[in-house]
Amino acid sequence: MTHDNSNKAPIILAIETATEACSAALAIGDKIITRFEIAPREHTKRIFNMMDDVLAQAGVKLAQVDAVAFSRGPGAFTGVRIATGVAQGVALSIDKPLLPISTLAAIAQQMQEEQGAEHCLPALDARMGEVYWGTYSIKNGLMVLKGIETVNIPDVLQLAILLSPEARIEWVAAGSGWDAYEQQLTLDHSSNVKKIDNILPSAHYIARLAIRDYQEGKAVSAEQAQPIYLRDKIAQTIAERSASK
Repeated sequence: MTHDNSNKAPIILAIETATEACSAALAIGDKIITRFEIAPREHTKRIFNMMDDVLAQAGVKLAQVDAVAFSRGPGAFTGVRIATGVAQGVALSIDKPLLPISTLAAIAQQMQEEQGAEHCLPALDARMGEVYWGTYSIKNGLMVLKGIETVNIPDVLQLAILLSPEARIEWVAAGSGWDAYEQQLTLDHSSNVKKIDNILPSAHYIARLAIRDYQEGKAVSAEQAQPIYLRDKIAQTIAERSASK
C-alpha cells in the first residue's frame, strides 16, 4: 500500500457514527460534501448509502479516494465499532490507508468554524454518570488537543474549568456531555465559558482534520487503525473476547 502525502489536496472519504448521529463526507479540492442524519441504531443501514451519495455528488469513484477517515472514538461503544469496522473494510477494498480522528476533536473543530472558538471543551455523554472530554485550542486554523482526552464524572470537568491556569481564556463548551449533565455542569459562575446546545459530531469535521493528518503523513494501515474507547473495562473485555476466539 502506497500513498502520496504531498501538499496537494487529497480526496478523503470520512464517516462518523460514534453517537446517535450518522454521517459521511467527502473532501475534494476545497470542498467537503456531507450527508448527516440523526439515526439512532440505524448506522449500519444508513452509512453505506451516505458514502455512495457523497461520492456520486462529487462524481468520484471509490477507487479514486486517497484515504478513509473515521471517528475513532470516544463515543457509544457500538457506534465506534461500526465506524472502525466500516472504515477498515472500505480501505482494504481499495488498498488505501486510514485516518483515525478523535470524535471530540471533530466537535472542537466544528465550534471553531461555526462559533469562531479558539479554545473548546468538547464533552460527550459516556453514560454511567460520566463524560468523555478534552481541551482543544486553535493552531494554524485547526483545533489541536491540549493534554489528554479522558473519562470522568462531570464534577471533574467542572473543577477543571475552575482551576484552569488559563482561567481568563474564553472557552466554548459543546457536546452531549454538557447537555446530559446540565445540572452538574452549571456555568453561571463561569462567564468565560459559552455553552452551545445540541451539538453532535459530524463527518464534515472528521474530513477537515483528516486532510491535515494526511498531509502530515499520519495515515495508517487497517491493522493499525484502532478505536479509542477511553474506558479500560471495555477495552479489556474486547481484548479478552479476541483472545478467546
